[in-house]
Amino acid sequence: MPTYLLDTHIYLWWRLGTGELTAAQHKALDYAEANGETLAISAITIWEIAMLVSQGKLEVNLIPTHVLLKQIEKDPGVEILPLSADVCAESVNLPSGFHKDPADRIIVATARIHGLRLLTVDQRIIDWGKVALI
Repeated sequence: MPTYLLDTHIYLWWRLGTGELTAAQHKALDYAEANGETLAISAITIWEIAMLVSQGKLEVNLIPTHVLLKQIEKDPGVEILPLSADVCAESVNLPSGFHKDPADRIIVATARIHGLRLLTVDQRIIDWGKVALI
């Protein structure tokens, strides 16, 4: 079972080698990879990536979107956690103060339900403070 859940931007930065991962995030990802530990993403991350491509916010170098998404599904270092009944219920019952973005709610709920530490730089999630973070 994974220890870490990657927010969508963290997954993309990690796999594309871009972005501004924190030192703690680099350390966690490097440690997981070196020890053969699977990292997790929420199923909603696949949808968010598809949306980023469709909106022209993510370049995929002429790879059709469905091919990219299939590659993510087959990534041996990543486990995609489903949108389960428990995750759905948690996402609509998060403690007060969490914002309304449905994808963020599902990602946070996934981390909470599975007892995973969430790697994110989303300041709204960090400020909310009711999920284990890196």
